[in-house]
Amino acid sequence: MSGEVNSLQKEMSSQEPQETSPSRVSTESFEMVDASQVYEAVTPHWFYHQVQDNRSSWFPFSREDSDKLEQAFSSGVNPQTIVIPTRGGRYDVHLGSRKQRAVYWEEKESEVQRCTWFYKGEESRYVPYPEDFSQVLEDAYMLAVTLNEWKKRLESPFRDIIILHNPKLMVHYQPVGIPDEWGATPSEQGRPRTVKRGVENISVEIPSGEPSQIDHLVFMVHGIGPACDLQFRSIIQCVTDFQSVTLNLLPAHFKKATEEGLIGRVEFLPVDWHSALHADATGVDDDIQRITLPSISRLRHFTNETVLDLFFYNSPTYCQTIVNTVCGEMDRIYSIFRERNPDFKGHVSVTGHSLGSVILFDILTNQTDSSLSSQDMTKTTLLHSESQRDKPRLSEVLQQLELTEYCSVFEGEKIDIEALALCTENDLKDLEIPLGPRKKILQYIRHRGWQKDSSGTAQATSPTADSKKPFLTSGSPPNVVNYEYFDVGIGQVSVKYPQLSFHPEVFFAWGSPVGMYLTVRGLKRIDPKYHFPTCKRFFNIYHPFDPVAYRIEPIVLREQEFEPILIPHHKGRKRMHLELKEGLTRMGTDIIGSLKTAWQTFTRPPIPSLPPPTAEAAAVPDTNLFAVVEAIKIEEPPAPAKEDPMQISVGMLNGGQRFDYVLQEKPIESFNEYLFALQSHVCYWTSEDTALLLLKEIYQTMGINMDQPLL
Repeated sequence: MSGEVNSLQKEMSSQEPQETSPSRVSTESFEMVDASQVYEAVTPHWFYHQVQDNRSSWFPFSREDSDKLEQAFSSGVNPQTIVIPTRGGRYDVHLGSRKQRAVYWEEKESEVQRCTWFYKGEESRYVPYPEDFSQVLEDAYMLAVTLNEWKKRLESPFRDIIILHNPKLMVHYQPVGIPDEWGATPSEQGRPRTVKRGVENISVEIPSGEPSQIDHLVFMVHGIGPACDLQFRSIIQCVTDFQSVTLNLLPAHFKKATEEGLIGRVEFLPVDWHSALHADATGVDDDIQRITLPSISRLRHFTNETVLDLFFYNSPTYCQTIVNTVCGEMDRIYSIFRERNPDFKGHVSVTGHSLGSVILFDILTNQTDSSLSSQDMTKTTLLHSESQRDKPRLSEVLQQLELTEYCSVFEGEKIDIEALALCTENDLKDLEIPLGPRKKILQYIRHRGWQKDSSGTAQATSPTADSKKPFLTSGSPPNVVNYEYFDVGIGQVSVKYPQLSFHPEVFFAWGSPVGMYLTVRGLKRIDPKYHFPTCKRFFNIYHPFDPVAYRIEPIVLREQEFEPILIPHHKGRKRMHLELKEGLTRMGTDIIGSLKTAWQTFTRPPIPSLPPPTAEAAAVPDTNLFAVVEAIKIEEPPAPAKEDPMQISVGMLNGGQRFDYVLQEKPIESFNEYLFALQSHVCYWTSEDTALLLLKEIYQTMGINMDQPLL
C-alpha cells in the first residue's frame, strides 16, 4: 500500500467528523453498515469534455470505445504513442495528452478523462473528479470499507470538503466564501452535493456503440448561414444527431439483415463551406461590415451571416469560391476516409439542405463521366437546346427563332450553322435580311451560337471581354465576368466546376429551392431524358409547410397535375390525424353524393310502368322512352379514376422513378402552418421519416430491403 494512503489513513483516524447542519438531518439512517463488506475495485469509464450551447459538460464514450481506451491504458505501452479511433472513427483520442481531436473537420480539441468518482453539478449533471483526486477518493473508500471506519473528511485540490459518511451517503461541500463588507456570504456555498462512485450509480445515458462495418458514405452539405437549425447548432452537431437517428432505426427496420451481418451502418460526414466563404482570406465580411448601417445591428448581423449567402452564390466571384470549397472538401474528406478505411467497398451519396442542394445540383449537372467513350459523351440538355457536342442544323435554329421564311436565302448562299456563326451584321444586310430578324440571329449567335475553333470542331461561343467591356471589375488585374447559358441551359453564372473524385450513387435534396432556381434562370422544362452525368438517383424531400422548398417534377411533366409521393411514417402507417382528415373528406363526399341522388329522385317526374314491348313496338319511338332518356341525362357521369401517382413517368432524373417526396406534418403543426414554417425548414436533421427513407434507398442500391418495406 502506498505511503500516501498510509498517511491518509493516519490523518483520517485522528480527525473527528465535522458536519455542517444540512447534512445532519439524514445521516443517522445510513450509519448501520455491514462490517463484513468486501471491497471491490471501481470500474472506470472514459468521458470527453465538450461545450454545447455555452454550457460545459462531460459526455461518456460508448462502452466499446471506453473498453478500447481502458485496454490501451492498461497495456503498459508508452501512452504518448497510443492513438485510439473513437465515435465511429470520426475522432482520435491521443492517450498520452488525454486529448480528443476531430479527424475530418476543424474543431477545438477536447479533454478526455478516465473517470471513477463524480459529484452532482449544475442542472443535476454529474461532473467527474480529476483522475489523481479520484484515486485519492478510491483509496480512502477502500480503507473505509476494509476497516469499517466512516465519517472521514477529505480536502480536494480546490479546498472543497468531501465526507464519506457510509457507502450510500457521500457528500461534497464547497468552502464558505469570505464574507463581504456587509457580512453576507454567497447562498450557494456550503450546500452539500451528492458524490457517487462509479458510472453505474449516476444518471447518465451511455451511447450505443457504432458497428465497425461501413456500408455507404454520405456527404451532407448545409444551406445558408453558420447554423443549421433553430437551436443555432453547427453542421457538425446536426450531422452527428442525424447519424444517431439512423443508428437507432437500423435494428428496428433492418433487423434480419443486421442479425445476418449483411449490413453495418451508413457514415454521414459534414461538408462546411460557410466558414471558408467568410474566412479572413476572402475578406468579404470586412467589406460587408464597412457598408452595413449601424441601426438594428442584431438583425443586420443575422442578415450578413445568412441571407447574404444567397447573393454570394449568384455572384460569379464568390460562387466560384463556394463551388471550389464544396468540391474540395468532399474530395479531401473522401481521401482521408479511404485512407482510414482501406477495406471500404461501398458507394458514396450526397445530401444538400436548402441552398446546399442548389450547389450540389449545379455541381452534379456539370460533371463529366470519364468512363464513357467519346461517342457517348453527348449530354441531354435541360432546355431541348443544342449542346457543345451536338450542333443543331440551321433549319432548326431558324425554326426556333420563327424565321423559317429565310431558309431559302441561306440555302441559296450555302450557309450552314457554322458559317452563320461567322456572319456579321453587314453580311446579313447584304443578304437583305430585315432589321428585326437580323437582330434575332445576331443575339442567338452571341449567346448560343456556334463557330469553328482551330481544329475545325464546332464549339459554343460566349461574349468575350473585347465584345463588351464591363464598367465594374473585381480586383487587379481586371476579372471580367460573363453571364451565359451553359450547354445544359440552366442559366448558371460562368464558373468552372471541378470534377469530383467519385461518382455519387444518390443525391438527396432537403427543403430544396432547386425548382425555383431553375425557373428564375429561365428554364421552362427539364427534358424527360435528362439525368445527371455521374449520379444515378435523385430525391427531392420536403416538408409541406417548408417556405423554401419547391417541387421539381412539374418542370418535367407540365401537362398534368399530380401529387408528390407521401413519405410513410417510420412506425409503418400514416399519421392518425391525416387518416382522420381523409376519412372525414370521404365521408363528406359520400353524404353529399347520397343527398344529391335522393334529391334528384324526389324531384324527378314519375315514370309510368310499361309492359314489355313487342317487336313492333320496340321499333316505334315512344314519348315515355324519351322521358327515360332525359331522366338518365340528369345523372352526372362518374368521375374518371385518377391515375396512380406511382405510375406517372417523370423522366430519367431518378432512373425513371418518382422523386418529389413530401413528409407528413405532425398533428400540432396542422393547426397553424405559419407558426411552424421556420421549424419545417430545418426539421430534416432530426426526422426519423427522412432518415428511414435515406436508409431504404441507400440499402436498396445494395439489394437489401427493409423488414417491412415502405408502402
